[in-house]
Amino acid sequence: MSTEYNPIVWKDETLYLLDQRLLPGEEHFVEVKSLKDCASAIRDMVVRGAPCIGFTAIYGMALWYKNASQPSLAMVREACDELIAARPTAVNLAYEVERCYTLIKNSQLSGKTQNEIFQELVDFGHLQTKESHDKNLRMANLGIEDLKKRIKKEKWNLMTHCNTGFLACGSLGTALGVISHAHSQGLVNHVFADETRPYMQGSRLTAFELAKENIPYSIVVEGAASYLLSHGKVDAIFVGADRIAANGDTANKVGTATLAIVANHYKIPFYVVAPTSSFDISLEDGKGIEIEMRESTEITHFRGSPVAPAGANSVNPSFDVTDHRLITGIICEKGMINPAVAGELVRIIRS
Repeated sequence: MSTEYNPIVWKDETLYLLDQRLLPGEEHFVEVKSLKDCASAIRDMVVRGAPCIGFTAIYGMALWYKNASQPSLAMVREACDELIAARPTAVNLAYEVERCYTLIKNSQLSGKTQNEIFQELVDFGHLQTKESHDKNLRMANLGIEDLKKRIKKEKWNLMTHCNTGFLACGSLGTALGVISHAHSQGLVNHVFADETRPYMQGSRLTAFELAKENIPYSIVVEGAASYLLSHGKVDAIFVGADRIAANGDTANKVGTATLAIVANHYKIPFYVVAPTSSFDISLEDGKGIEIEMRESTEITHFRGSPVAPAGANSVNPSFDVTDHRLITGIICEKGMINPAVAGELVRIIRS
């Protein structure tokens, strides 16, 4: 994918984020100059997708450190906690922020200047974005390799949920990266993209990416999954993850668990594709994953206009948890994990 569509741009000591709330109608970059700007951009979904949220936070910490007056470790801790609170479910956010804290702590102890530590944080952000592409390419190859063994067709019909491409990852995507890379090898016949209510990441963002790459696609409502799968129109499903527990239970955009249940019923391979930064082996299972609850108006309104009766209430979880027993394989940069094998996930992550 062309770098002109990179959703995260660092230029002249300022962070610019592609405002994903406005896609596909408008491609506009938001200027981020402070920690508060960064936290708001994450919370308000200017930037979204677990990897990009993590990378954004690194640059946010760099901006904060550059402008802080005599930053003590206590002040650093407070800034880190403010960012982590912006969106609690995606573990990548806390993962990258904690790494920033460790970097700052070690550099302060070694006597480095404030400007030197600022530059270290910026370089750290650049490095993580580059490494993300390399890791995601490995995951894409692993997914294609496994699917070739399962699906004996020249070309595949694939399905995905939410958005897990370059807009979510800042480079080649995770689940959508598998699809994109398979298409580059002539292996994709058609892609079905769930529209992904209520924020419409599938119809606004995944479709945007598929169109950019000239991949044949159709947008479908989540409720159409059973029809498509029962009529043999989907060969495999690839989704991303925001947090994966030690047993393989996976938190992802709400609707993922329902899709996994339907896929299991019709014996359709269901893959989760995520880097190890999305794993949280401190949690035994998915019951311990905090689920972010978002504003009721995301359901009762669309772009500020009401689509429900005045005063209507709604329940708006941003994520759900897919039982590991419904997942065919979890693909990370270290390999393919079979979540049905007890302990395999932890063993691979620690290897």
